[in-house]
Amino acid sequence: MKDNHSQTIAAIATPPGKGGVAIVRVSGVLCQSICEKILGQKLTPRYAHYLPFQNNKSRTIDQGIAIFFNSPNSFTGEDVLELQGHGGPVIMDMLLEEVLACGAVLAKPGEFSERAFHNNKLDLAQAEAISDLIESGSRQAAISALRSLSGVFSEKVHELVKKVIYLRVYVEAAIDFPEEEIDFLNDGKIAKQTEEISSYLSRLLKNAEQGLLLKEGMKVVIAGKPNAGKSSLLNQLSGKDSAIVTDIAGTTRDVLTEQINIDGLPLHIVDTAGLRKAKDKVEQIGIERAIREIESANRVLLMVDATEEQTLDINNEIQNLLGVDVQLPSVTLIKNKIDLTQQSPDYQNNDDDPVIHLSASTGEGVGLLKKHLKDCVGFDASESGVFMARRRHINALKKAQLHIASGFEQLQTYSAGELLAEELKMAQDALNEITGEFTSDDLLGEIFTSFCIGK
Repeated sequence: MKDNHSQTIAAIATPPGKGGVAIVRVSGVLCQSICEKILGQKLTPRYAHYLPFQNNKSRTIDQGIAIFFNSPNSFTGEDVLELQGHGGPVIMDMLLEEVLACGAVLAKPGEFSERAFHNNKLDLAQAEAISDLIESGSRQAAISALRSLSGVFSEKVHELVKKVIYLRVYVEAAIDFPEEEIDFLNDGKIAKQTEEISSYLSRLLKNAEQGLLLKEGMKVVIAGKPNAGKSSLLNQLSGKDSAIVTDIAGTTRDVLTEQINIDGLPLHIVDTAGLRKAKDKVEQIGIERAIREIESANRVLLMVDATEEQTLDINNEIQNLLGVDVQLPSVTLIKNKIDLTQQSPDYQNNDDDPVIHLSASTGEGVGLLKKHLKDCVGFDASESGVFMARRRHINALKKAQLHIASGFEQLQTYSAGELLAEELKMAQDALNEITGEFTSDDLLGEIFTSFCIGK
């Protein structure tokens, strides 16, 4: 996203509406000139001045606090002016109009953060963390976004890049200076360093995937026959009567979604129509939608009636209920209605086929299910070590992982040191996409235009 950074930009940096205080933010070379025109004087950097804000006819629009940050000691790295006035939308609009009349232009979404990125005040991962912090939906998400903003994620990526560069130098030296007789095929050094890089990358990817869950959430679909207790379970998980619950089979005819939060882990819980041979057109449509939800889920909770004698193969049971072949995600079997069988809540994990005994009516065993859902994604609700990540970060880490594995395979199979060196270079480029040291203008445009105006 290429912009003319010689222009001075301005925007209202606080949310629309009425409030006690609102802020007009300005960044660029005209800041001191704007100070003289609106405030009647130049400002001492980093000092709060209480002054009247005037228009071009020397009439007072408002009065408040003005702070000037001189380049490069500001958020954007440019001269920055903040005018903090009373939080009325009419007042702020009048003040912004005067700033624009002094030569500034209206900032585009994310343009302040973009200038901070281009002026090396923060890298791309940190810039994205600003938006993630603003949009945080839970305390855990906010803490994790703040860790990314402070550079925790970027530091880990930089450390990984250093390891890749060190290995590249060793391999390319052996290729370019054969007289040094570096036997990198047999000395074990490359294998050891590659294993170290792969291990570090795997740990970073796992942490990043957990960070992505904090941002996007986990989609959990509740499926099963009519009257299995799906809607009751949705109500237990959401903590409210989200779905209608009756003894009549087939009450739920459409998809019903609730957003909940378990210890900071966002979950998208989807209740679906009971799976059976449809009796009418409406129910058939509901079942077709249920199938689509199952295919796109991170995990399916297959609910069965614990009062019925059954020995189930989970995947076969779902295929039988659906009557069609679908690509199944991970499945957990929920044996419901233990309040009628006098069973105790229980969790079993038999050959990676988890089974939970609970009562969706009374809530017994629902705590086991919540813990299971967190365990499914390796979610850790502790505040330490977690950082926010985005899907593009995951893709870049996986791309680097593939290049490193491919390069080592080329070396072992064909003794092709040149191919290993090239794959390491591509792995390095993939990692640098995360922090923005190697990225395209199109990607920058996509990232920063998703920010709110004034940030």
